[in-house]
Amino acid sequence: MYKRSAILLSTVLVLGACSADFSNSQGSEALPPLPEEVAALAAPNQDLATARLVPEDNCYWYMHAGPVETTLLPLRTVRGNPICVKQAS
Repeated sequence: MYKRSAILLSTVLVLGACSADFSNSQGSEALPPLPEEVAALAAPNQDLATARLVPEDNCYWYMHAGPVETTLLPLRTVRGNPICVKQAS
């Protein structure tokens, strides 16, 4: 009886951890709006609401929610090129 209860409890805890929502791990602050020029360049099927400029590479990235995990992907044009900001000289 004890062994059966322990297995059931373990299973519930493991499955509960799998269903946790970690999509907002970057913080609760709102992202700045995406410039209209960038939105016009972006290919369809990308989440523009989560797009942001990453200062390390001066490129725009967005959160892609896949079936297994949520990850940052580069925002791309229709031709597949990443959308980046030119650095001032």
